[in-house]
Amino acid sequence: MIESRALTKLFKDKKRGEIRAVDKVSFVCKPGQIYGLLGANGAGKTTTLRMLATILEPSDGTAIVCGNDVIEEPQKVRANVGFLSAATALYPRLSSQEMVEYFGRLNGLDEAILKKRIDDIFGRLGMNSFRDRRCDKLSTGMKQKTSIARTLIHDPQVMIFDEPTLGLDIMTARTIIDFIRECRQRGKTVIFSTHVMSEVERLCDTIGIIQSGKLLAEGSLAELREQYKENDLEEIFVKIVAPLQKNEEVA
Repeated sequence: MIESRALTKLFKDKKRGEIRAVDKVSFVCKPGQIYGLLGANGAGKTTTLRMLATILEPSDGTAIVCGNDVIEEPQKVRANVGFLSAATALYPRLSSQEMVEYFGRLNGLDEAILKKRIDDIFGRLGMNSFRDRRCDKLSTGMKQKTSIARTLIHDPQVMIFDEPTLGLDIMTARTIIDFIRECRQRGKTVIFSTHVMSEVERLCDTIGIIQSGKLLAEGSLAELREQYKENDLEEIFVKIVAPLQKNEEVA
């Protein structure tokens, strides 16, 4: 389970001073659920997810992931988390299989289990045709599948996806979406960020709408439709976000 408790991240900018990239964000995501963090570029989605994955340390507040505090027990958190970003880098000189093997060994898998898991994952994601191809020779879709395999190799209980379909073709994006659904079916705790409304509508049990680092609204799609008297998610999003944007422009 993921429990964010007033999670906050401050950055200092020479021109703008202190920036609250994430401002007291609290929410809960349970096993077997998909929580979608919906927001425009720069809303605070990526910073939030990076704190949950222990890539960034919170300035204030904290989060509990699989019973472990992200500040006090980051190594235990990492052992239970798979983090996938559209910007995830791969080692160019390694083959797709070597890349996944490397991260499997980093996570302490013995060779027999590692081989079995690689064969299983590569088969499920349709990666066998390029398993021996160097990462710098892969297409964008192949790279993203390799990143997924790397993320999944240690079978983490929590999956964190940051804009996972960004820049992908339709078929590869569909593979990613199907994979996220599969994670939910297997009882994993899943959170992902996006600005694509259709992905949220198709996948999410709970939607959190974030703007300027603040969690402005939260609920199922049905609950948000009822609360804001709009059927279209884009209209709901605009109705929630627009007032804050206007206040910021005035300020």
